[in-house]
Amino acid sequence: MPIYRFRIYFDEDESVYRDVAIRHDQTFLDLHHQILKSYEFDAKHRATFHRSNDNWQQGREISFERYEDRIYRVDPLLMAETSIASEIRNPNQKFLYTYDFVREWRFRVELIALSNEENPKMTYPATVRKEGIGPSQ
Repeated sequence: MPIYRFRIYFDEDESVYRDVAIRHDQTFLDLHHQILKSYEFDAKHRATFHRSNDNWQQGREISFERYEDRIYRVDPLLMAETSIASEIRNPNQKFLYTYDFVREWRFRVELIALSNEENPKMTYPATVRKEGIGPSQ
């Protein structure tokens, strides 16, 4: 079963990042919860992903839910219904992740590895590397 490894950079300091391993059939909701866990954030606020490119431009939105106070050009995909594999367009796929629309915690999510072997001792998704001291929520 394919395993994706993403590096999640804190947008304000590229030396602060977390590597997360996740199965291809898991959802963006699983990734969302793992990012929060890896940075020791609570899960009380709104969040969204955007598919991105090498220039970190926002593309299709993958949202926790459809927020009535936001204006969408295209209806967002929903995290709980969107598998990781369905949104991988290239081997260096990137996403932007925003948590808490008031504080606007921003993270850059970059696919850094793909493996065809699952570690039987690991529960996915999993944080497999931590670098730097994350921001204090």
